[in-house]
Amino acid sequence: MNAPLELSPPDITPYRQGNVGVDYVHVFDSGRPGPTVMLQALTHGNELCGAIALDWLFKQGLGRGLQPRAGRLIVAFANVEAFLRFDPRDPGASRCVDEDLNRVWDDAVLLGPGDSLELRRARALRPFVDAADLLLDIHSMQDACRPLMVCGLLDKSAEFARRLGMPGDLLIATGHPSGLRMRDRGGFGDPASPRNALLIECGQHWDRSAAEVAIDAVVRFLLLTGIVDAAWATPRLRLPLPERQRLIRVDRPVVALSGDFHFLFPVRGLDVIGRAGTAFAQDGETVFHTDHEDTVLVMPNLKPGKPGHTMVRLGRYED
Repeated sequence: MNAPLELSPPDITPYRQGNVGVDYVHVFDSGRPGPTVMLQALTHGNELCGAIALDWLFKQGLGRGLQPRAGRLIVAFANVEAFLRFDPRDPGASRCVDEDLNRVWDDAVLLGPGDSLELRRARALRPFVDAADLLLDIHSMQDACRPLMVCGLLDKSAEFARRLGMPGDLLIATGHPSGLRMRDRGGFGDPASPRNALLIECGQHWDRSAAEVAIDAVVRFLLLTGIVDAAWATPRLRLPLPERQRLIRVDRPVVALSGDFHFLFPVRGLDVIGRAGTAFAQDGETVFHTDHEDTVLVMPNLKPGKPGHTMVRLGRYED
């Protein structure tokens, strides 16, 4: 059953004609030295909060009175074709058209012979992603969960998130078995590179609070990267910073073996199972147990299992 629909998709058609020859991509250059910063929304077409945040930013005067103080700012709406198919009667159906846009960012796929609507869009976006020094990719989650910062595979991204100051939960994962995410591409996934990326999961897809988190993240990211100053950012901040941030490090993903995968008791994202060896899910005759005490359940998938699909990631708080 879908969660209540508290958000409506914004009208992004005014932003279709960008200034760089690619629909729904805008680049603003200060003419002064500084990083190239990228804000990305709609990697998945049913994740409304990022589109709402970028629409809000344009309505603050971006490209008119509001210009970067230094460096360049790239603003992109990614999977627009999926987003334009959003139907409130079936709000989950517009996640993608042919395939997941956030699994195609390895060169072997991106530069290979494959073809899909998402691959064509990724190929159009690739020059901008590869030009970005600092990236914020704005997402939301299928099921209720407090906001979570996906810091990729590397500690450098967790440190970047600590400088941002939000949200309270930071995640270093093991990557995704079905393909490379944008936030892990190239220098973003290289510990020796100064390039850095964050992927924020702002909350449940259609919860009103997800839009508030997305806008706050955009404002704080622009301030941290020097695109705007505190005089602009401070009055536009909406949420207090968490009292502290905690880092979750994923140990392993749990993948469905069949269509019979199910959890053995009700679970929510970031639940903690205290006892090692606790049985928490079953798939046919296979029972899944926690490996250690205080196991964190990261983004459990409460939909019926499908073979090969990641159903939950298991981790622990490092502190």
